[in-house]
Amino acid sequence: MNRKLFMSIAILLIALSLNADILIPMDLSQTNHLKAYGVAFYALQQQVPVKWLLNYRGGSFLINESVSVVNICNIRGVRFETVSSSAVGAIMMEIQSANMEVMVLEKEPAIAVYIPPNALPWDDAVSLALDYAEISYDKVWDEEVLNGKLNDYDWLHLHHEDFTGQYGKFYGSFRNTTWYQNDVRINEAMAAKLGFQKVWQLKHAVADKIRDYVMNGGFLFAMCGAIDTIDIALAAKGVDICDAVFDGDGIDPDYQSKLDFSRTFAFENFTLKPNPYEYEFSDLDASDYVRLKGAEADFFQLFDFSAKYDPVPTMLTQSHTNVVNGFLGQTTSIFKDKIKKSVIILGESPGQNDAKYMHGNLGKGTFTFYGGHDPEDYQHRIGDPETILDLHKSSPGYRLILNNVLFPAAEKKQLKT
Repeated sequence: MNRKLFMSIAILLIALSLNADILIPMDLSQTNHLKAYGVAFYALQQQVPVKWLLNYRGGSFLINESVSVVNICNIRGVRFETVSSSAVGAIMMEIQSANMEVMVLEKEPAIAVYIPPNALPWDDAVSLALDYAEISYDKVWDEEVLNGKLNDYDWLHLHHEDFTGQYGKFYGSFRNTTWYQNDVRINEAMAAKLGFQKVWQLKHAVADKIRDYVMNGGFLFAMCGAIDTIDIALAAKGVDICDAVFDGDGIDPDYQSKLDFSRTFAFENFTLKPNPYEYEFSDLDASDYVRLKGAEADFFQLFDFSAKYDPVPTMLTQSHTNVVNGFLGQTTSIFKDKIKKSVIILGESPGQNDAKYMHGNLGKGTFTFYGGHDPEDYQHRIGDPETILDLHKSSPGYRLILNNVLFPAAEKKQLKT
């Protein structure tokens, strides 16, 4: 080979190797999957380009070379690899020829979490995940929602809040406890402040505002009791479904026939259970059905989607495993015959009649519902200690939460493919 040509190629290869990117692998080699999402979020905050490599090594992140990102990885214990331009080219060729895709993340999403003022800081798996991953968010509640504050946010989370006005159906077991009585007082005071005679009227109005937020392009993520109570509140808009122990008067005798399922996000044809002594809102929830299996037999499986043609469900199911341990909640999962046909089921127990994880569109926005309370606390009880996520750095159940956090950052033109 001509010596001059050889030297030119050598110089080019050296230059390419010096122009390195940062690959954060999300397969089993990763030391802290959960904090890796926080690193990607940090990079976006610093306006450092991030590519989410769907289905490549568990949904890895490729980030432009940045000293600050490297430092953050080292500080937070996140494993990364320095890859040359030639190595990046090889990765892109592999992605092009397989069920993989590159999703460009544009800007960090503005995040809001719906949290009552009396909520315990560790009683919400999403708040735990955000705090652990060091992803910033704001807290909102009824007053902020009704005053239009949601317009400031790309992503909203709801957890085990009760939008039906029945205080979580805890009356039968906890009505004499201080925390329950305090919850009633706080909600009644907020209803009065905002001009509502009944708490359920306030909650119906809040649910309606959240629906408008999604219709106008917002991203909604909900877990536990919020996934069914918001749909119940939307279907029952303006209808009294609360027993006298909750609002001082009786239930509308025609409540069931007045439900309007066209207004709900995900569920239809459900029957309400207004008995205040029954710890259940309707026949949507499969908690009792799941509980019979026991913790050892409870798991659900994530579906495989086409990364190139179905990028949204592919993003939401990124993990280093497609089998996830199950976990209970006030609402654990939903019977499939109550789920609208327009809703995509992302995860379910094989051969069972219930779905754990689901996603859909409403207007210009999207919603994702994830049954259960805490992915690393199988049967969370009131008063249980908080989950220490440093003991669950690679939790696939928590990874699903954080997939949803980054979802709104994706380049909009790619989401429409």
